[in-house]
Amino acid sequence: MGRRVRQRQRSGAACGVAGGYVLVVAEKPKAAARIAEALSGGRAFRCKHRDGAPYWVLWFNGNMFVVGSAAGHLFGLHTSRRGFPVFDYEWRPLWEVDRGAGYVKPFYNALRELSRGALLYVNACDYDVEGSVIGYMVIRFFGDLGRARRAKFSSLTASELRAAFTRLGPLDMEMVEAGLARHELDWIWGINVSRALMEAVRRVSGRRVVLSAGRVQSPTLIEAVTRDLEARLHLPLPLYNVRVTLHREGWSKSVTVATYEKRGDAVARAERLRSGRAVVERVETGKRLVPPPYPFNLGDLQAEAARVYGYSPYYTQQVAEDLYLEGLISYPRTNSQKLPETLELDSILEGLRRQQVYRRLVEKLYRVRPKPRPRNGPKDDPAHPAIHPTGEPPKRPLKPGEHKVYDLIVRRFLASMYPPALFSVRTVTVMLPDGSRVRLRSEEVKERGWLEVYGVFLSVGSSDRLPDFNEGDTLGIRVRVVRSFTRAPTLHSKASLVKWMEAKGIGTEATRARIVELLFRRGYLEGSRRVEATDLGIAVARVLARHFPDIASVELTRRFEELLDSIMRGQRSRGEVVAEARRLLASRLERFRENEMESVGRYLAEWIGAAKPALRCRICGRPAMENGLCELHVE
Repeated sequence: MGRRVRQRQRSGAACGVAGGYVLVVAEKPKAAARIAEALSGGRAFRCKHRDGAPYWVLWFNGNMFVVGSAAGHLFGLHTSRRGFPVFDYEWRPLWEVDRGAGYVKPFYNALRELSRGALLYVNACDYDVEGSVIGYMVIRFFGDLGRARRAKFSSLTASELRAAFTRLGPLDMEMVEAGLARHELDWIWGINVSRALMEAVRRVSGRRVVLSAGRVQSPTLIEAVTRDLEARLHLPLPLYNVRVTLHREGWSKSVTVATYEKRGDAVARAERLRSGRAVVERVETGKRLVPPPYPFNLGDLQAEAARVYGYSPYYTQQVAEDLYLEGLISYPRTNSQKLPETLELDSILEGLRRQQVYRRLVEKLYRVRPKPRPRNGPKDDPAHPAIHPTGEPPKRPLKPGEHKVYDLIVRRFLASMYPPALFSVRTVTVMLPDGSRVRLRSEEVKERGWLEVYGVFLSVGSSDRLPDFNEGDTLGIRVRVVRSFTRAPTLHSKASLVKWMEAKGIGTEATRARIVELLFRRGYLEGSRRVEATDLGIAVARVLARHFPDIASVELTRRFEELLDSIMRGQRSRGEVVAEARRLLASRLERFRENEMESVGRYLAEWIGAAKPALRCRICGRPAMENGLCELHVE
């Protein structure tokens, strides 16, 4: 009992810090706790600010450290000006900008107070653009940038955190500037185009309807709506497939040999194929090596979790971030498919070997690859390696979603170091009665290689085995004509929409899934497994594509992504890039105000129910044009 009292007394004394310490700014409380535990060897004092935010006091390398926490972004951009275009703004506490952000106020107040007694400030937020901005803003408003340092780490393991704090560097101002520029671009883009759309509706209907548009959000919405409308308005056209069934002694195989738009052409081809027997022309055997997969980057993890478990990209990202904060995996918001030579693979593998579920897989890896190395992919990230487990065991039972995502990451990590899978392949070329040829192929797994680890997530195995054909064998043949119809384009899923953004080079690893979720929250998109557009989404997308084709285009969005990258490389300044965006937006918005407000307002108001249309479509009831059809059914 006496020991507990003394500990509380020491904790109380430590929490009453007067000054002269190093203030560490972490991004979230869980990260702050892990940093404090790592630097103190588990002997940090956990304190609580009078507003409720936690902080930790400890000693590291002979110096007193105070580890405080943000709660993500504590500041947001704000303007007091109404109307559009507007380019005057300032940074304000986030709860003054976003009414739902009151939860950050205790963290804001705690960091403001703790900053007053600091001799040195360390930005220990996540080492990416957002983390760099979060820590920078705290030090800029509450501390002294001239006495600031940056801690860089890719996982929250004790060894990596201690190493990071023994080699602190200067603030990463290129990343900060790029992050600030991204916030400014997104803000001026979003507020100006959104206000333009809302003002257009208000002038026509007198109603205030909340609409939003964004630099990355708009081209993503247009893509989702375009795909949905292509599917909805698809007119199935008949196709005529000529199918042959080859058979011999209890074995048969059906294949499509040709597809025609005219039934007569298909019937004529079928008659020619019925004129004789099929002959085995060539039999070939061989092998196929399938190399192991690359380690995960965030986009690959999101796509794989969607394929295997049906998880949304945003959910997968949230779970991965929780696993990172638990110290179980490396930083997940990375584009890299590479694991560096400096990564302590043996230490990680030993940690995984101590987990019963992975012991056999790790031990087998060392048998087949005594010095395992990963198969790295082409994509890289200057800040972080590919996602990988740290080797630390979970300190609590993982939730079902956490367990599945963690298992996926561990198995992908191990699979990347396993040998290739080996398949034996047989190919049989068959000449048909009309002289055309078909190829039949079968595969059989001979050596599982990396499938030993990752095959549980794949439908990979031996395909239908072909009989032992010899060249010159004859086969029976049955022929039929089967009608089918052209298929509509496949609707996007949330995962494929994120992959589309990645392929187009818009958004970032951290923002893509969040933007897709935003489109759902705005009521523009709906659906669970497939993405469908609402009437609101269709109307907004049509307006953006027709009246703002330049500033809502993929090409311009990608150009500004490249400009943001140039800021990070020190080739352009934030002021230059933001000024270019201002000029472009000001010119386009002025044309909209002068020439297009009335027509756009009427169109939007009718489609979203804020004004009664003069005519309704005789098919679906949507606002119609003079011919009595809406623009969708005219198409």
